[in-house]
This record gives sequence, C-alpha cells and structure tokens, in this order.
Amino acid sequence: MSNEPTDADRGGENVAGETPETDAGTVTDETTEHDDTQLERTIGLTGGLAIGVGTMIGAGIFVFPGLAAENAGLAATLSFAIGGVVALLVALPTSELATAMPRSGGGYYFVSRGMGTAYGAIVGLGLWLGLMFASAFYLVGLGHYASAVLTELGVSLGFSPVIATGLVFGVVLTAVSIGGTENTSAVQNVVVGVLLVVLTVFLSYGVLDAVGVFGRQTAPETFFSQGYFPVLSTAALVFTSYLGFAQVATVAGEIKDPSRNLPLAMVGSVVVVTVFYVVTIFVATSAFGADRLGQFGETAMVEVARDLLGTPGAIAILAAGLLATFSSANASILSASRSVYALSRDALLPRKASEVNLRYGTPHIALLAAGGPIVVLVATGQVELLAEVASFLHLVMYGLMCVTLVVLRRRDPEWYDPSFEVPGYPVVPVLGALASFALVAFMQPASIGVGVVVMAASYGWYRYYAGSVDLQGAI
Repeated sequence: MSNEPTDADRGGENVAGETPETDAGTVTDETTEHDDTQLERTIGLTGGLAIGVGTMIGAGIFVFPGLAAENAGLAATLSFAIGGVVALLVALPTSELATAMPRSGGGYYFVSRGMGTAYGAIVGLGLWLGLMFASAFYLVGLGHYASAVLTELGVSLGFSPVIATGLVFGVVLTAVSIGGTENTSAVQNVVVGVLLVVLTVFLSYGVLDAVGVFGRQTAPETFFSQGYFPVLSTAALVFTSYLGFAQVATVAGEIKDPSRNLPLAMVGSVVVVTVFYVVTIFVATSAFGADRLGQFGETAMVEVARDLLGTPGAIAILAAGLLATFSSANASILSASRSVYALSRDALLPRKASEVNLRYGTPHIALLAAGGPIVVLVATGQVELLAEVASFLHLVMYGLMCVTLVVLRRRDPEWYDPSFEVPGYPVVPVLGALASFALVAFMQPASIGVGVVVMAASYGWYRYYAGSVDLQGAI
C-alpha cells in the first residue's frame, strides 16, 4: 500500500455540498480502490511504454516534419532534440512523484497534494482541456492521412473528408475506452508494435540513402538556413509531440507494479521517440530540402516515402500515419478522461463525473466529458493552434510538477516516500521547471492568449465551485 496524504489532511466542500473522497489505504499492486468501486491495474510495462511511445510517435513523425522544416529548416532536428531534453528533465521528477503517489490524475494529483488546491485546480482543469486540444490535434492529423489515402486510391468525394474523419474516430475511440482499459491497452500495444517496425525499416533505408550508400547522396542544406530563433519557436510548436510520457502518469492508478513500471515507461518512451524524431527530420530534409518539404504540409512524410521507395513506400507510410495518429488520439482520450475522474473525486467537478461503469470498470461519465468537447475542437481544423495550446498547458503543468518535487523534498512530509528518486537533485527539477516555463515564451501570441484564458477560467471555476476545498497533504 502507498503511504500517501491522509484523509484528515483533506477537507472542505464544493457548492454542491460534496467533499473530497477518501484515499487512505486503497492502493494495492492489483487495484486502485475507491470505496465500493475500483480501477483494476491492467496496464503493464509494455502497455505503459505503448501509451507513452504511441502518443508521442504520431505527431512528431507524421504531422510535424513539414511544418517544422518550413519554420526552422534542417535545424528542426535540433528543435526536436531540445523538446526531448526538456521532456527528459520533466520525466525524471514526474517518475519520482508518480511512485510516491501512484494515482490516476497524474500531474494534477501531484501538484494538488504538494502545493495546494488552487495550483492543483489550474493544473487539473488545464490538463483536461490541454489533453482535449491535443486529442483534437491528433484526430485532425488522422483526417489528413485518411484524405491522403483516398487521394492515393483515386477516390474523389467532392468535399474534404479531414474533419468528418476526425469526428467519426473521436466518437469511436471514446466508445472503445468506455469498453475497458484492457481494450484500449491491447489496441495500443498492437498499433505501436506495427508502427515501430514500419518506421525502423523506412528510416534505416532513408539514412543509408542520405549518406550515399545507394548511390545518390542527399545530405541536406545549411543547418541554420532559417536562422537561430526559429529553432526555439519550432521546439515550442512541436513539444506537443512529447506529451505522451506524462499521459502514462495520468493512468498511474491502473499501472501494474507502479514503483518499477512508471519510471521505466516514462523515461524510456522519451528516449525512444527522441531518437525517432531526430532521424525522421534528417531523412525528410535530406530527401527534399526544408523549403520543398514545408510545401507538403501535414502529410509531408508520404512524399518522402514516395521519393525513397516509390508508391509502395507512400502506401506504407500512409498506413503507418493512420496508425500513429490513431494511437495518439486513443491514448490522449484515455488520459483526458482520467483527469476528469481525479478532479471529480476531489470535488473540483461534480461527483457524477467519477462514477465507474460496473460492467466495464471504467469512468464512463469522465470519458464522455473528455470525448464530447474533443469532437467540437476537431471541427475547428486548426492544426497549429490546437498543437500549441496543448503544449502551453502541458508546459505550465510540467514546470509546476518540478516545483512541487522541490517543495516536497524541502518540507519532507511523512507520507512522501517515493520508491524512485530523481538523480541529480536539485539540479534536474530546477532545470526542468526553468526549461518548461522558458519554452512558453517562444510560442505564438494567439496560442499563449488561449492558454492564459484557459488557466484563468480554470482558476475562476475553482473559486466559484470549490473555493473551500483543501487537498494539500500534511506538511
């Protein structure tokens, strides 16, 4: 069992008269139990890695290469590397927090117990909304790939199927998640496994082609062809690609053997996808050059594959792109619902949202609360705005998680007893916080504006609905 903040440390009630539900003595290696209901621990290390890698591998490889190359040229490889470093600096502190508090809710749960309800509400509601923006972004990307498949097959519908496809899959994935996390995890494992095999073969060929092994050396142009500033602004844009490792923490209550599997899943997924991202941008810019690659937009990798391997290559990447954007959306919808579940149990949202379906053992109301708004966001079709708003909200959460770890280490409450400790303390969490907050400054003003509005609305909701609720652990 987990030694966590005690029930006596949490109190108050929301405007509906609901109080935070009890947590003491409910965490075991098999389940996370809540009164007369429980979430089963059905996700192992493979499943955790699949959630992390599957979420991250989609956007970074199949949606962003064209956009990133247009903004930063070949130096977009450095943008992805910067994103990976920031993610790793945050993944290590998150791993420690997650082993001390292996609960569904992830960053929200950690911040609310370490820094208090107001910070937790901003992070929790922001995480819910941020994951919805990210899910919508992935679903729009899936729509672009579905449209490209139809074009490849010579099928003309007389209208763009991008939004319609995203809407349909948003509904389907929400329904699959309601059917049980074992279903979601099983789908994720298969999709990610196939995806990694296809990408490994394709990128290996691409690298050999770029260095001249096949007779046509296509090493790319000047590294900083677009200047230096675009490297950082592009890193802020593509950081949406690195949200997957934290999504593992949001389902911590359903991870088997969390003290071992949580750190391995989070850190391992960051390392794996960073390597894939950097190699992908190198191969893509080697094939066409940054300017031409940018003209292909969200499906640039299809044209890269066509250039390297002809029509069979294009078809393979089209299929992989569909799988990747599908897996990203699948994991994000699951994680968004668990944020709603955790907020509801803490009385920051109506108690109804944390009801668990007795047949499937899943929080079906929370899943609907996540899936419904996602469908609305998909209808906007704004790829870059959706991506950057998601990045903004997650970067704020990441920075606050790093601060939370420092606060808990300094105050050393009796209940804080992680089975994994971040190496290089306090340097790693301090750098993680600074890097997260700094990256926000390089985003587009519109994205920052939407993100600030979401945070302000989250705080306003907290003050109105749950201003007297106290969740902070004993310190």
